[in-house]
Amino acid sequence: MGRDMTDDHQSQTERRAEPDSLVGLLQLVSRAEDASSTVRLGAVLDMIGRRSFGPMLLLAGLIVMAPLIGDIPGVPTVIGVFVFLVALQLLLGREHFWLPEWLLARRIPRAKLHKAVVWMMPVARFIDRFLGPRLTVLVNGGARIGVALLAMLVSLLMPVMEFIPFSANAAGVTLTVFGLALIARDGLLALIAFALTGMTIGVIVWALL
Repeated sequence: MGRDMTDDHQSQTERRAEPDSLVGLLQLVSRAEDASSTVRLGAVLDMIGRRSFGPMLLLAGLIVMAPLIGDIPGVPTVIGVFVFLVALQLLLGREHFWLPEWLLARRIPRAKLHKAVVWMMPVARFIDRFLGPRLTVLVNGGARIGVALLAMLVSLLMPVMEFIPFSANAAGVTLTVFGLALIARDGLLALIAFALTGMTIGVIVWALL
């Protein structure tokens, strides 16, 4: 009975919390609660929900893109694992994304998280003004499978990006644009993200040659 009540409460939280804009996601991230000077990734995911690929992809991109967080050693690799697992489960048709406890237990310094949210909020407000449903065929149905496959490709490259300056931040931008495209049903953004994926792969190949 107790477990059922917990699951029902988590489900209600996820339905209520799912963001539909960049500002909305940042506001939810800033409300993640923890009893220490750091914030668990699991606590952040509890705020945004674990049933929608778009918000989770957007969160991953923002973490890697943010200068105060994405530059922490190991963060790109952890987020790469995160994106790969979520994208794989989307391809398998799961409705609720499962993540291993060791990944959920990863922590972000609360002060850096707060500074990153404050830094990104004005940009988020500006970006949200230009988002909206268009070319939806590029973000619905089978197109989401294409997005998931490209996100997986980027995630597989992220451990290598640890050794190439600024490449992880570029991957963060790509994942962020993909996430925004999905939550706003904006096919134009999806096209931009497709191009960014090619550019990111090109940068990695060029750096390794």
